Amino acid sequence: MAAPAPDPHTSPPPSLCRSCLHVFFTGTRKCPACDRPRVVSHPELLSLRIAHLDCDAFYASIEKRDNPDLAAKPLIIGGGDQRGVVSTCCYIARMSGVRSAMPMYKARKLCPDAVVLPPNMKLYRDVGYQVRAMMRDLTPLVEPLSIDEAFMDMSGTERLHGAPPAVTLAALARRIETEVGITVSIGLAPNKFLAKLASDMDKPRGFTVIGESDAQKILADLPIDRIYGIGAKSAENLRKDGLTRISQLQEMEESTLMRRYGETGQRLWRLSRGIDGRKVEPSHPVKSVSSERTLDHDLADYDSLEKRLWSLSENVSEDLKKKELAGLTITLKLKTSMHRIITRSRTLDAPTQLASSIFEVGQQLLKPLTDGTPYRLIGIGMSHFRPLSEADQPDLIEPRRTRRAKAEVAMDALRGKYGKAAITKGRGFEAAKNAPAAPLPGKSDKR
Repeated sequence: MAAPAPDPHTSPPPSLCRSCLHVFFTGTRKCPACDRPRVVSHPELLSLRIAHLDCDAFYASIEKRDNPDLAAKPLIIGGGDQRGVVSTCCYIARMSGVRSAMPMYKARKLCPDAVVLPPNMKLYRDVGYQVRAMMRDLTPLVEPLSIDEAFMDMSGTERLHGAPPAVTLAALARRIETEVGITVSIGLAPNKFLAKLASDMDKPRGFTVIGESDAQKILADLPIDRIYGIGAKSAENLRKDGLTRISQLQEMEESTLMRRYGETGQRLWRLSRGIDGRKVEPSHPVKSVSSERTLDHDLADYDSLEKRLWSLSENVSEDLKKKELAGLTITLKLKTSMHRIITRSRTLDAPTQLASSIFEVGQQLLKPLTDGTPYRLIGIGMSHFRPLSEADQPDLIEPRRTRRAKAEVAMDALRGKYGKAAITKGRGFEAAKNAPAAPLPGKSDKR
């Protein structure tokens, strides 16, 4: 039930027990209902509506969930020994200094006992969609930022769920932990900037509240690169001007910052004071869907690259089907051992979302490029989306392609009913490999 608003002059700030969801106003550090200490208190706790949910060490948490033997071990998700980078790592590994985007050789030096696993993006996407669906059970205003984080606008949900947004969000975190088997951290605030900042303050299993009353004080103590959009290069430029803390921006006039940095200066002035007028946008148009893989060692022969191309095509196809998209343009991406990126594209006459069709075009684009050049990365993607009703229509000229499309639809149905192992990817690859591919209609575009 919705809790009554307290009198701020006579009552302690409202508190929420994240264990039993009890709301109270006693000012105690433990919940009076269940005597547990997972309590969050804030004067604006029951009135804030904008949240940011971020899964904790997402890839690593999923791997530990599925393999309990890894629970107490440092775990790194990433590429090979020499050229790979850390995608993410568990909190045990972070205690040794391992961080995302760190070269793998450096991570292994910092944490030699770590277990290193390659990323399983298909699995991670599935879990991400599962969490996203739970978020949309609470509000249609969900704005994804990546596979494992999203903003939520909980305005108007109190009557629907019979509780203030803070209580509903705490229940969501508990549900995700119970049903999905991973943990999340939540930031609750009056706007997106503060909500995202809050979600990162008490990881893992955090629930942090920043209100209008304390935003400037909290921001003042932070380094300037904690402002959204200020990366390493921007922070270095500001440092050269003597600006390293947000408190320094708070002391400056808006006009001074605008004279020095233009529109960026106005943005710095506003965000340093916790002002952010951006709305939670429930969806953004998807411009492309792609999948790529950094190889453990350079590959130059067609057969080896083709094997990787099939699994990547299946990844793209699965993502398209989940998002109910079909595209016209297929792009092959290769990166040479000297880090030169090569792309080749073909635009089809009709949109597709089928793995077999994506793979066919990928084969045709790949063959001319296997001239002995060693490649360290291969990827394939789809863009220029069209209505799903236009996709993969029966082909009267090439009935074999129609049969192949029907077979893929049937395999998808079997996987959906009996699980993904009902028909393995290996069998699908052999079928696609052994069938001579008729060229799809379209035009090639080198870039």
